Amino acid sequence: MPPIGRVVRVGNMPEGVVADSKTGLVAVGLREPPALALVEARTGRVVRRVALPAAPRHLQLQRPGGPVLVPTEDGNSLVRVALPGGQTTVTPVGDHPHDATALGDRIFVGDERGDTVTVVDGRRVVARLATPARPGGLALSGSRLAVVAVRQRVLELYDARRLRSVATTGAGVGPTHVVSDRRGMLYVIDTEGDALLVYRVRPRLELDCRVNLAGVPYGVAVDRRRDRLWVTLTEKNLLVELVLRPGKLPAPIGAFPTVRQPNTLGVDPRTGRVFVASATDGTLELITPRG
Repeated sequence: MPPIGRVVRVGNMPEGVVADSKTGLVAVGLREPPALALVEARTGRVVRRVALPAAPRHLQLQRPGGPVLVPTEDGNSLVRVALPGGQTTVTPVGDHPHDATALGDRIFVGDERGDTVTVVDGRRVVARLATPARPGGLALSGSRLAVVAVRQRVLELYDARRLRSVATTGAGVGPTHVVSDRRGMLYVIDTEGDALLVYRVRPRLELDCRVNLAGVPYGVAVDRRRDRLWVTLTEKNLLVELVLRPGKLPAPIGAFPTVRQPNTLGVDPRTGRVFVASATDGTLELITPRG
């Protein structure tokens, strides 16, 4: 099936998407040549390309309005890209940084091949936390930092203020990414297990439920304002919409055809619009959900 919505070209090998409702821009990581494309969310027009020292992977915002947190895997650095102007600040971190998230001015960078999380405050590295093997996705649940260990297949929880591990639990057979909702629940994509794993953080870290998502789930984004979770099925080129309800299983309520190899996506919290990047054909799909 052809992708729904509008499809625009953004550049070669897009990997990593984050939408900023304050500036109306969507940042898309481009791997060849390394760059960050800043796209107008309303029209899909590329308004600026920002050169990067090495190829990016996953993107997050430090706060609404930017900067964009850009881990560059082969550059072993964190690049902060200001919005809307594109000015950059580069900080050396650990080996092969994969994802980054922020609690205020403190930024946490997962060093996938270093088995560490580098903690950056301002322009300085202030700490390094040991992690289980191959940290992948990172997310914050209040003051708790969640780290998915891809090789060790666990979810590790840290106190983001005291910089210490507080809990560990299993995370399926092949976890990759994690996000949190406005209630602090954690959602882990078990890519090899074809599942979404839902975790409570308080009073203790524990698995709450498992939702089957056949089709190699990978990309994930959460719309906290509307209590929606969006997951891409890379084997089927589909985007699944799930509704999040307190005390109930996340319920799939729709599936949308996407561009090929939909590895990453972002959602605009103001409009609810979803942006899906194709890792193979250099395009970005703009989807406006029903309702």
